[in-house]
Amino acid sequence: MEKIVLSQKLSLFSEQWSPKIVGELNDSYIKLAKLKGEFVWHHHDNEDELFFIVKGKLLIKFRDKDVFLDEGEFIVIPKGVEHLPVAEQEVHVMLIEPKTTLNTGNIVNERTVENLTTI
Repeated sequence: MEKIVLSQKLSLFSEQWSPKIVGELNDSYIKLAKLKGEFVWHHHDNEDELFFIVKGKLLIKFRDKDVFLDEGEFIVIPKGVEHLPVAEQEVHVMLIEPKTTLNTGNIVNERTVENLTTI
């Protein structure tokens, strides 16, 4: 058991939209990611997903509304809910989601990360 320093872990990578594993909790991974720009509309058939904003601001679009998240805020997106993350400036996020979660959910494209890196 060792403490995790988010700023130190975030300094280890610069890639955007490529989550890194920083811990495990039961059947879930705790991941860090840097986001900038618009992602892709997607949903997760079987997994809920938690976005916690470490640094910056994130817009998550849903088909019926938009949710803006600031530092220190989080949202849980239930399985099956289509969403689109958008970051005008680089945002640092912590994600908590089941180990089976594919970052692009039901979509497979150039941003899909199938083999996650642990840092």
